[in-house]
Parts: sequence; structure tokens; C-alpha cells
Amino acid sequence: MAILSTGYLLMTSTPELWETSRNGIEKTLALWPLLIIISAYFFMRSFNGNVVKAFSILSIEVIRGVPLITLLFMAIIMAPFFTSEGVELDKFWAVIVGFSIFSSAYMAELVRGGLQAIPKGQYEASDSLGLNTLQKYRFIILPQALRILIPPLAGAVIGTFKSSSLVALVGLLDLVGVVRGIIANPDWLGLRSELYAFMFVLYFVVSSVVSAYSRRLEERVGLGSR
Repeated sequence: MAILSTGYLLMTSTPELWETSRNGIEKTLALWPLLIIISAYFFMRSFNGNVVKAFSILSIEVIRGVPLITLLFMAIIMAPFFTSEGVELDKFWAVIVGFSIFSSAYMAELVRGGLQAIPKGQYEASDSLGLNTLQKYRFIILPQALRILIPPLAGAVIGTFKSSSLVALVGLLDLVGVVRGIIANPDWLGLRSELYAFMFVLYFVVSSVVSAYSRRLEERVGLGSR
């Protein structure tokens, strides 16, 4: 009850929290289009015999070997080198790019694992039907791989959401930063444990919603009946 009361007071008396929540939603919405584009490049690793595949493999291995926080700092520091003179890229967008690159590498590996789980006979059957590469993946391979990929992709989304707390280390405001700022306010003296507990509840609720939606998708495609 104390945690819920603290949460209510926190939501009604701190406009910074609402602003941070709005910024978090904007970050998420801005992240996905770029994430899809970069993942499409990394997806080239699944094809055979081209230069793009070699660069894709190299990019994935390099990114997976670098901690996320390092990649965020690199994105902020290197952003001015990719903009026109006199144009300053907002730190928000630099962080979005860093998150997108990092998440895309792991997403691409999950997709590759899903594609490799499809029996070889499915690929051979697609070739025997005379389908080109795009048709083969669109109509035969990807619909089957999607059923396999739902659980790990949901886990990756939850992991990315929880990793967003690292933006506080590069100077951006997030939920953790807001809670720390509120704790420093004398008006909230003595509620340190409740504030952190409420923050835990928020993260838990969002993660649970994603997990529940993932399970619902699994049931719709038939995985829940296994």
C-alpha cells in the first residue's frame, strides 16, 4: 500500500515523470523504423556468396563485442563527423542511432537462428517450385520462422527496454534519473525505498505486458498448443 501511495503521489506531483514517460515513448517509436532498416542490412548474413554478407558478419561480430554503454558514447562523440558543418545533431538522436545499431545486431542473430531452424527440405521445396529468393523467404520461410522467433524477440524487446536506463550515463533523463532527482528533494525525504520499489513495479509491469502479448501471439500462431 505504501508503494502504491508513493506511486500516486509521484505521478500527480512530479511533472518531470510525465515528461520522461513521453520522451520514453518517443524514443521507442523513433527506434523501431531505424531498427528495421539496420536489421535488414544485418539480415544479409543469411544469404550466400556476396560482399554484403561479409560486411554484415563483420559488423555483427564487432557490435556484439562492444558494450552498449561504449557504443552510446561512441555515437555521441562521432555524430558531429557525419553531419554538415554548423549542424549540431541532438544527443537524443545520437543515442537512438547507438541503440538501434546495438539492438539490430542481436535481432539479426535471432532471426538467423530462426531461419536455420527451418528444415532444409523447405528451402529445397521452394527452389523446386521455381520461386526466387524474395518469394521463397516471403511465402515459405519467414512465416514458419516467425512462429519460432516470437519468444526470443519478445525477450530482446524487454532487454532493450530495461537497457534504456543506461541513457542516464550519457546525460539523458530517464526514469532512473527522475527518481534520483526526486530522492534529492527534501519533500520526499524518507521515501527512498518506496520510490525505488515503485520504479521496479513500473519496469515489471511493462515487461509483463510485453510477455503477455508475446504469449498471446504464440497462441494465435499455434505455439501455445504444443
